[in-house]
Amino acid sequence: MEKKLTALSHLFVTVFLSGFSTIIVAPAIIDVTMFSLCPGTDECSLAIYLSGFQQAIIGLGTALMMPIIGNLSDQYGRKALLTLPMTLSIIPLAILACNRTTNYFYAYFAFKTLTDMVCQGSINCLALAYLADNISYRQRASAFGILAGVTSAAYVCGTLAARFLSTGLAFQVATFVSLFAVVYMRIFLEESIPADQGEGITQPILKEGEEDNIIQNDDNAPTKVPPFKKIPSLGDVIYLMKNSPSFAQAAIVAFFNNLGEGGMESSSMYYLKARFHFNKDQFADLMLIGGIVATISQLFIMPLLVSPIGDGRLLSIGLFASCVYAILYSIAWSAWVPYAAAAVSTVMVFAPPSLRSIASKQAGPREQGKAQGCISGIISLANIMAPLIFSPLTSLFLSEGAPFHFPGFSIICIAITLMIAFIQSLMIGRAPSTSNAENSTEV
Repeated sequence: MEKKLTALSHLFVTVFLSGFSTIIVAPAIIDVTMFSLCPGTDECSLAIYLSGFQQAIIGLGTALMMPIIGNLSDQYGRKALLTLPMTLSIIPLAILACNRTTNYFYAYFAFKTLTDMVCQGSINCLALAYLADNISYRQRASAFGILAGVTSAAYVCGTLAARFLSTGLAFQVATFVSLFAVVYMRIFLEESIPADQGEGITQPILKEGEEDNIIQNDDNAPTKVPPFKKIPSLGDVIYLMKNSPSFAQAAIVAFFNNLGEGGMESSSMYYLKARFHFNKDQFADLMLIGGIVATISQLFIMPLLVSPIGDGRLLSIGLFASCVYAILYSIAWSAWVPYAAAAVSTVMVFAPPSLRSIASKQAGPREQGKAQGCISGIISLANIMAPLIFSPLTSLFLSEGAPFHFPGFSIICIAITLMIAFIQSLMIGRAPSTSNAENSTEV
């Protein structure tokens, strides 16, 4: 018991350090981008399109890589696979830590695009699989919520640090913390392999496993399915969804929810900068408020609600709150409205860990990496489409050539996609227990 708790504490520290190094530079990225591409202006269509292009390319890469990384972690262990994205993430930070001139920005842009194809989402995916290896299925929603809370705490601390650091120093600190996170993880984090796989961790990647995998159907009867005979293809993902309706429904929710979230990510900061002239410090303050609320909610409120309410209802509540959040952004009439809307994140942060918990319960202990990788791949597919849809829409309605005056039109369209996810979440039945999940080690 004590050994397990120690191992999980090292996982949480690793996730915290990785998240901190990412978030500490987030408020400065907009200013660095604008200064490099459109110096002296508050509106820059090139920056919006370039950011959207980068997000789409990264999404394409991660859609292909996440199922592969999840599958490899089932074979070779979570720690081994964590090393790759955590190491690659250091490179773009180090570039801007050296200088932030236009040439360095383009070098950063190129390396950030390439490395994020592997890094974006993979640390969270592998951390979720690590937890599933060590936590019983009844406690996974709470554990996933705590992991999300640790991520939110990193968000808060990184944003708070960014508030008091210069842009150059922020990138230098981020580079050092990223490097320290890799060293810490390699020294202290114990390897974790699927619960009943045993020596199968040494199995060659492209060879068929000798034992069949088990996936839980919604009739509470575990069903034997063929193992993944190769690196996962689109057909493997489809087969996984066919064998579990609840998993398929969760995948649909993940797609539309992250289509909306991806749209907010690619559009909201440029919308606030053009509409209310937000600067680096205001972005940092806004992120800080949202992060504090999310941390408190995920660490202290969500674990208390999982048992009486269930992860299915928490998912629906969180998605409905996300719709409200987007609507408030779209009709913001003053600069204080986005700050007030951040309070809604108290509830909307329930959605991601609840969704991951539902997906986890549909897979056996030897399939956690594959299941989380498939969900991450679907999320990445949504991230490909989001900027292609919402970046041009945002640029159009922030320009003088808009068909009608509604600067928040793209945000209201995002609210519609989130409403679709909410409606679909109502159709997800309570995820059943699995005989395989019972074999997971309880903490």
